[in-house]
Amino acid sequence: MYPTKEEAETLLKDAESCNPGKWVDHSRTCAHCAEKIAQYSGMDTEKAYVLGLLHDIGRKFGVFHLRHVSYGYIYMMDLGYDDVARICLTHSFNENKIEAYVGNFDTTDEETEMIREKLKETKQDDYDKLIQLCDAIAGTEGVMDIIDRMTDVKNRYGSYDPDKWNTNIMLKEYFESKMGMDLYVAVDKKNYRP
Repeated sequence: MYPTKEEAETLLKDAESCNPGKWVDHSRTCAHCAEKIAQYSGMDTEKAYVLGLLHDIGRKFGVFHLRHVSYGYIYMMDLGYDDVARICLTHSFNENKIEAYVGNFDTTDEETEMIREKLKETKQDDYDKLIQLCDAIAGTEGVMDIIDRMTDVKNRYGSYDPDKWNTNIMLKEYFESKMGMDLYVAVDKKNYRP
């Protein structure tokens, strides 16, 4: 329940025309990383790419913080892309708790409650974990060191939930073990540019 790679590219281009910004190259980097890690982990590479490409699709509707999660979820559900909607929801919550969100709570009470309830209903799988990891290394100009990326986010927003930080490090170790290789080698950190 996700679009083809070509359809996902079209959705991202349309979203970029509505709200251009650095988030688009971040999404491309996330997709690249997800595809490469999936390749070495025995996961579906096209699904991983599409989920990485569209994880922030809620940004199509404006410059938002938490609201991009609810907008992305609703938009993808409306299109019938339930797998993508799930990732729009889970990519910011590696522990399924809304309180760990890094950024401003710009959602309505109804949107916040919807996110909270949907997170409670979700049992995260390796695709959720994969996109959370890729989101934590995807910069706008290429792949970043996970510590540098999380520090950048912390500096921009003033804080970073320590449990979320530690879980991201564990996700890196989890996928390195699954791949049997260094994360940054797998995603071609030195050479990849969106």
